Parts: sequence; structure tokens; C-alpha cells
Amino acid sequence: MRGGRRGRFPLRLRRRAVNWEHQRPSWREARPGLIAAALRRALARPSGNWYVIGASRDVRPGRPLGRTVAGVELVVWRDGSGELVAGPGACPHLGAPLKDSRVHCGTLICHWHGLALDGGPFAGWEPYPAHDDGVLAWVRLDRAGGESPLDRPVVPPRPEVAGSVAAVYTGFGVCEPEDVVANRLDPWHGAWLHPYSFVDLTVLSTPGDGGDERDEVGDDAGDGFAVDVSFKVAGRAVVPVRAVFTAPEPRTVVMRITEGEGQGSVVETHATPLGHDDRGRPRTAVVEAVVAASDRPGFGAARAAAPALRPLMRAVAGRLWRDDLAYAERRWHLRSTGRFPG
Repeated sequence: MRGGRRGRFPLRLRRRAVNWEHQRPSWREARPGLIAAALRRALARPSGNWYVIGASRDVRPGRPLGRTVAGVELVVWRDGSGELVAGPGACPHLGAPLKDSRVHCGTLICHWHGLALDGGPFAGWEPYPAHDDGVLAWVRLDRAGGESPLDRPVVPPRPEVAGSVAAVYTGFGVCEPEDVVANRLDPWHGAWLHPYSFVDLTVLSTPGDGGDERDEVGDDAGDGFAVDVSFKVAGRAVVPVRAVFTAPEPRTVVMRITEGEGQGSVVETHATPLGHDDRGRPRTAVVEAVVAASDRPGFGAARAAAPALRPLMRAVAGRLWRDDLAYAERRWHLRSTGRFPG
């Protein structure tokens, strides 16, 4: 995307459209060692033992939410002031599933015998640190994470919630978080695996690149992948952007639009380990937050229509993740059987 100048209208027409089978192969550039090195750097970064539970909107006042994260049964709710509360999902009295209990005036009341929890330690029940960043809900599990704890999760910079439209997609796969992260640290697959969404994809720089090309794509590309790509709308109509993929912590990859339509918008992909299924296979939740922003005058109408836009945004993410979870699951299967070539 040369020059970074934005036209009056967001759409462009592809002048030299290339069919899927005639696009330039990317397998030589997508070197396994390069992707593996980026993954190792991501996995070495601190998370402070924080895990994404799901969308902030999923935790509604007056209703508990049950989740399993890293094999730990959780219950999550909002107290009387609307703050997020998280803790063990089993009642300390006789083990009732607290996710099926009731919340009254911010207090969780067990439906078996009426034990009431206001979010503080009581009767052997101890809360876990929780955080709501306005888009996503997080919980800190120090025993599962095993790292030095941080007071807050590593939340990447994103557009202000009041001036953006945010939607959160959640999917589930038989794999480990690193398989999801590896998928996102392979931008070369985009136009091949997702031709219905991405065309004309070029990787401009990779972590550790030097020279003029890295300077051109900006400082964010220093330890990330800078990409020129066009989002396909219909026919030859596309929206070209420049984006940078970075991994701020071991279970998160962020795609940030640095030039073009929606500059500053982000797609945050978070991989949360759940536990193992009845066959002993690992299960991982993909929680992807799309936070879209624009300085175009008409974007105010989009914000007003956010309730109608969010299901559409989730559907678009869901279509992409049907393919990407198959990629992640295949990677885990090959790793688990000693056949992964990377």
C-alpha cells in the first residue's frame, strides 16, 4: 500500500485481479524456522497468569457465568457495583455448581443450601483476581500459570470503546494455545486459505528485518509481521490496508491496521486453554475481539448501528476461524504424533 494515502471512498477496484490458482506461491517466504522463532518469542513473554474468559458482555448483571480455564472450574458474576468477580465454580459447602445459582443485588446465592457469596473470601471460598478491560473479561490463575503475577493483564492498545465498534467471537478447537498463536504468526496463509476474504497479500517485513522496508512500515513492525492486504467486499471491490501482527504475550496475537481504512483498528486473538476432553486431548478457546474505528464522518452511524453490526462481525470472524481452527487442530495433531515438519 504505497504512500498510505486514503481516498474519498474506502472501496477500490482491483485492476489486475489474479485468480486463486495463479497467485504467487508463498511457501518459500513462509519459512518454518521463521514462524517457529516468532512463536518462541511470543511464548517467552510474560502473561502474569492472566487468561481471557470471554467477552465483557457475556457477564451480565444478575446472572452468573460458568467457565473452565486451564482445567479450573470457575464462576464469574458482577457484584453490586458492577465489578467483575471470579472464583471457584464449586460451592465450598457440598460442591454445588455455582454457575447454576442466582445473583441477587450482586451477591451469588447457592441454589442448594443458600450459601451467599459477596465476592470476598467466605466459608473456604476464595476469589481469583479478575479484570474487565471494557471489551474482554480476564481471570488470574497463579497456580495454573506458574509465572510471577501481574496486577493487570497485558492488554494491547486499542481504540477507545466509546468511539469504536467492538465485537467478540468465541470458538473452540482440539489443540493447544500455541497452535492458535502459530496460525496468527503465519500471515502468508491468508490469501490462500481465505480467498473469500483476503486478496493481494504481500508480507513486507518479518521480525528482525532491517533496511528501508522496515522503516517504511513503521516502528510497530520491529518485532512483528507487516502486511499489505486487501479485504474482499464483492467482485473486484476491495478495501486495501496495511497491518502489523505482533504478540504482546504468550496467548495473544494482535493485528493492527496502521495505514488505510480503519487505521488504528485492531483484531485481538486470544487463546485460552480449557482443559482436556474425555479422550485426553487438549481443548482451547479462541476469543477474538474486533475493535473497529474510523475518522470518517459516517462512522457515527455505524456506532449507532453497533447492536446490528456485532452479529455480522462475529459471523465474519467465525467463517475465518472455521478454516484457522482446522489449521491449528491439524498442527496439534501432527505435533502430538511426532510428524510436524516445522
